[in-house]
Amino acid sequence: MSLVLDAAAQDLLFREARTANTFTDEPVTEEQIAAIYDLVKYGPTASNQSPLRITLVRSPEARERLLPYLVEANRAKTAAAPLVAILAVDNEFHEELPRLFPHFPAAKDVLYAERPVRERSALVNGSLQAAYFIIGIRAAGLAAGPMTGFDFEGVRKEFLDDDHTPLMIVNIGRPGENAWFDRGPRLDLDEVVTTV
Repeated sequence: MSLVLDAAAQDLLFREARTANTFTDEPVTEEQIAAIYDLVKYGPTASNQSPLRITLVRSPEARERLLPYLVEANRAKTAAAPLVAILAVDNEFHEELPRLFPHFPAAKDVLYAERPVRERSALVNGSLQAAYFIIGIRAAGLAAGPMTGFDFEGVRKEFLDDDHTPLMIVNIGRPGENAWFDRGPRLDLDEVVTTV
């Protein structure tokens, strides 16, 4: 076996894990979210910039504000999910670099002084962190339903500010009845990996 992680954990995180489209009504607790974050915060990002920001949509009022920005196909499952998270990036992440990247505190001004550079870096590294977050949800024994079918600018204006850019919305909970679509095919190794 080439992998150190045991087969059950591999299945939990990857092989058996699926994007959930229905959920039970069992709540997702603050303790579960804290445990997920305490695990996934260790995933690497460039200069340890950690640009991901998470907005938990818990109240019915906030959920009602969110639903109109989703494409029609995503509204019912989001309305019924126990918890919804808006994942966004902070384009002003560089302000935290003196603390997060202490061996090169000047990185804030040397590497990330220009807003377009920060936006590009935040998008790449925040997307990495979003993937870690989804794996963390799976590690907690929950299911994630990540979506990009929504009005990004509308969600930004409704829930965020000009310094934050939405990446995706994730429904979170225990999978419900008929939660899964059939698994889609994947590319084979030789279609993806080349050696030079």
